[in-house]
Amino acid sequence: MSIKQLVEEKFASLFGGDGRTFASAGRINLIGEHTDYNGGYVFPGAISCGITVTMRPNGGDTVRVWSVDFDGMSEFGLAEEDLPEQLWARYIFGVCRETLKRGGKVEGFDAVFAGDVPLGAGLSSSAALESAFAFGLNEVYGNGLDKFTLARIGQSTEHNYCGTKCGIMDQFASVFGKQGSLIRLNCKTLEYKYFPFNPEGYRLVLVDSGVKHQLASSAYNDRRHSCERAAEAIRKRHPEVEFLSDSKRIWLEEVREEISQEDFLRAEYVIGEVQRVLDVCDALERSDYETVGELMYQTHFGLSRLYEVSCEELDFLNRIARRCEVTGSRVMGGGFGGCTVNLVRDELYDGFISTVKSAYSEKYGREPRILDVVTGDGAREL
Repeated sequence: MSIKQLVEEKFASLFGGDGRTFASAGRINLIGEHTDYNGGYVFPGAISCGITVTMRPNGGDTVRVWSVDFDGMSEFGLAEEDLPEQLWARYIFGVCRETLKRGGKVEGFDAVFAGDVPLGAGLSSSAALESAFAFGLNEVYGNGLDKFTLARIGQSTEHNYCGTKCGIMDQFASVFGKQGSLIRLNCKTLEYKYFPFNPEGYRLVLVDSGVKHQLASSAYNDRRHSCERAAEAIRKRHPEVEFLSDSKRIWLEEVREEISQEDFLRAEYVIGEVQRVLDVCDALERSDYETVGELMYQTHFGLSRLYEVSCEELDFLNRIARRCEVTGSRVMGGGFGGCTVNLVRDELYDGFISTVKSAYSEKYGREPRILDVVTGDGAREL
């Protein structure tokens, strides 16, 4: 049974009759990690798994949502003080509130949702959830909000109701994603460009460490504050630096003695990563996947040693990839667990999968989950 059939049947059994069904995607990010909230470039794409929701107005002022994945119901009103207890429901409540704040109409509705985005794997299941509901409510109530506004609604939900000061990348990819493409997004100007991504002779593979990260933890927000402090120090000499991504490496060097060593290293990573995104785009236009791969390894080193958002298990997976001559490998997502994303030549795929499963299992007592990545479409009605 498809997820669409599953949620529609559950909706009929709980609420009777039919609703409208919408979907949005999880995302990968080939390169450009922790650059989004620093006003830099990212290079994400939507993937073929995501969140599917069936919904229908109920004529009242109460929202009733059943989560198939969490096997439970949440009911809440639409006023600020009606914040639900369940964390998963807060994402939906936040989308309702943020839509209302932007002049959109939201009234009581019934909904059932389910997903096939692996939770905690760095594929942004939360952005898929936010985007599916934001898109669906926009259509159901005829609000006419544009796609950028829908992405902002998801981002503001994270900020105001879920405790994560995330950038715009995850929600942007979930809304704007297009099958067979990655998107270079300038997170400062919101200019974007689609790049075809069908790497012949290579496969994009996620290896899930099974370590669950909590992006709402203080560690994520601490790094954001580090970057803001570094940018502020640079801005005193170079007023044109609005975000850290506007800075040159030499300008960071000028303030080395004025900021902490930790803040310096965080900023050094970000400035380098902004340039790596542009270099990867150039390499892809030449079909130079070896350069793409080497830049991915450089990103992993920076995330592990400078930004310090990797972990022992992810570093181990990265070393195994090097040993197996995988073209490129790096931690993907916010870090603190989750997946590595790997660019693997077709002829090395079977050997890499076999080796990484046995080596990881021997060291950590469990096999990593392997996920082949297929790009997909963003938010849409099914």
